[in-house]
Amino acid sequence: METKLYIDRHVELVERCKQGERRAQYELYKQYSKAMFNVCMRILNHVAEAEDVLQEAFLDAFSNLHSFRNQSTFGAWLKQIVVNRAINHLRSRKSRAGLQWVDLDSQRLGEDDGLDVADTEPFDEEGVQLEVDRVRRVMQDLPEGYRVVLSLYLFEGYDHEEIGAVLGISETTSRTQYMRAKKRLLEMLK
Repeated sequence: METKLYIDRHVELVERCKQGERRAQYELYKQYSKAMFNVCMRILNHVAEAEDVLQEAFLDAFSNLHSFRNQSTFGAWLKQIVVNRAINHLRSRKSRAGLQWVDLDSQRLGEDDGLDVADTEPFDEEGVQLEVDRVRRVMQDLPEGYRVVLSLYLFEGYDHEEIGAVLGISETTSRTQYMRAKKRLLEMLK
């Protein structure tokens, strides 16, 4: 007997979608579109492209629902489709522009690149939310290679091995990009 360690609250909705019910598709779209749009924006940093990729990802998901086997939540499955679509779009954008994927600075990593920030302030929930919003805004100004690796690692939960595989870079390059992105972000936040 198979034991599931998660609860997917959309199982019934997904089953109705598999039967071709349009209303169920619309309900799933309403449930996930905002969060998945945010994923697209963190990777692409362009509203129109993020909207296009989001629509394509939902079309992919609904067209391939027969392959969804409930081995994860629908949201996790959809997020994987969205991330892959966004990264593929980014690759095609780069190939059209003739750019390299990774934007590594020529500087070597030094000991000062390991950034440890001590918590000295008492917890302020409202202040934390304002700071999170500020970080998201500043992240948009990071070079693309930095922004994508930082987003995949921090927001999407990928590890460096997975990021390397998805982006076609080495795990070491992913780690380097992450550390440099974090350092640059902190500098920009000052």
